[in-house]
Amino acid sequence: MEMEVIFSFFSVAILLTLAPGPDILFVIAQSVSQGKHAGIATALGLCTGLLVHISAAVLGVSAVIYQSALAFSVVKYAGAVYLLYLAWQAFRERDEGLSFGRQKPMAYASLYKKGIVMNVLNPKVSLFFLALLPQFVDPSAGQIPQQMLVLGVIFLVQALAVFTLVSIGAEKLRQWLSAHTAITRRIHWLKGAIFALIGIQIAVSERS
Repeated sequence: MEMEVIFSFFSVAILLTLAPGPDILFVIAQSVSQGKHAGIATALGLCTGLLVHISAAVLGVSAVIYQSALAFSVVKYAGAVYLLYLAWQAFRERDEGLSFGRQKPMAYASLYKKGIVMNVLNPKVSLFFLALLPQFVDPSAGQIPQQMLVLGVIFLVQALAVFTLVSIGAEKLRQWLSAHTAITRRIHWLKGAIFALIGIQIAVSERS
């Protein structure tokens, strides 16, 4: 695989990762409400979930999901329901504002697991890889699955880097919010609204 192709894919991957979407909004929400480490833990979970989608694209499982309306709908609605459940949890949180105490290890483990589940239950991610990766594969070079795997790993690495930087940036916003208690005491409502919007977005999405 030529370096020019890799660089082009890398550039496209960064732009797509930065585009407003469920994953980056999820990272921002957790970073603002609980701090950058919470955002990074969430990002690690999301990127672990990407391994599932990358493998599915390489093995052709994504194509099967795309061709089966039932399979696509089951995964899609399961993801939407999970996000709406997270929104319900956020709305039920007490008005305690932002907590600047150190997070317990289990809290980070929980966020990591939430990131995995959220990413895996979004079938649009698998379809995204199914549509994107082949565009940068050179059939004449052979070993197409291996080429797609390499591109998938590149996407994963840059996504983790972008999400980490976003988490750090969201920490700055969190610090600003700490001086505005009226806002911080309603931060769980904002987080819940973000989760609900993401869930609705996934539920109403169609195969493209």
